[in-house]
Amino acid sequence: MTQNLSSSGVPGILRPPRPDDFVSFAPDFGTRFILTVDTEEEFDWAKPLDRTSHGLAHVPRLGKFQQFCEGMGVVPIYLVDFPIANDPNAAEILAEAVAARKAEIGVQLHPWVSPPFTEELNVHNSFAGNLPAELERAKFRKLRETVERAFGAGPLIYRAGRYGVGPNTAAILSEAAIAIDTSVRPHFDYSATGGPDFTGFPLRPWWIDKRNGLMEMPLTTVFAGSLRKWGQALYPLLWRVPRMRGALARLGLLERIPLTPEGITLDEARRGIDIALDLGLPVLTFSFHSPSLRPGHTPYVHSEDDLDRFYDWWRGVFEHLAESGVRPASVAEVIAAAQV
Repeated sequence: MTQNLSSSGVPGILRPPRPDDFVSFAPDFGTRFILTVDTEEEFDWAKPLDRTSHGLAHVPRLGKFQQFCEGMGVVPIYLVDFPIANDPNAAEILAEAVAARKAEIGVQLHPWVSPPFTEELNVHNSFAGNLPAELERAKFRKLRETVERAFGAGPLIYRAGRYGVGPNTAAILSEAAIAIDTSVRPHFDYSATGGPDFTGFPLRPWWIDKRNGLMEMPLTTVFAGSLRKWGQALYPLLWRVPRMRGALARLGLLERIPLTPEGITLDEARRGIDIALDLGLPVLTFSFHSPSLRPGHTPYVHSEDDLDRFYDWWRGVFEHLAESGVRPASVAEVIAAAQV
């Protein structure tokens, strides 16, 4: 992990938190969960990125998911990128729920489809934090303005596309009065393709810039199995030996469980939730990619039957959370409960 400061002196998101950086919440906040949706265009994950080969066919499915969440008493947080924010259909589908505080809108920056387009298109530059500070800032500001204009609400939460934060990201977010970054994905390492290495990062929320009220709300990923106490040290060593990772998981020795319906079974998710609660986490952060709401657009949902299982996964997760005394939270509630 890199200890970094931006040119403005604001601590970087990739600086490990100190013990006194962790966020304390009001006693009546309890243990909560948030549901974040990487609300983005459809594209072929197996092909090189480009600026035009994408679609928005799944956008109408956002309405069904929103209705589903309302029925479950959950306020979803849509982290919107530029193609979605620039699509009138998305605003028409979600704006009413946002106005009624039954949904919240945040920002997700995919630099390769977010103007201005002055950088070379390559994998390194697909992580926004690798861009020059002024270009990352210009892309973020343009996107934030587009999101606010489309949905009629000023976003307070951000996630970098591909989790690609960098040394200048925190200062850019603080300037824009963003209260929560949720780009850090503990126990994942994207450095092989030029992205951040989040191995060893904590799961508890921490203050990135306490003076300006910017906190990190990391995605929740836990290690399960009898070797989980050593997962942080062992799992990176197994990265190049996927068969060994699979064998350890099947034997119940070590597995990595991110809280997402994408590639994680309901039983695994229940185990992950229980472990997160055993760790005493105050907030559990769930996520998925919005194109999974329509079959054929992600590797996780290929058919309508898969989509039915996707919704069943959420029903099972919400039921398990309720039985465990974990209530849903909105961005507004998290901010209000954070003690400065």
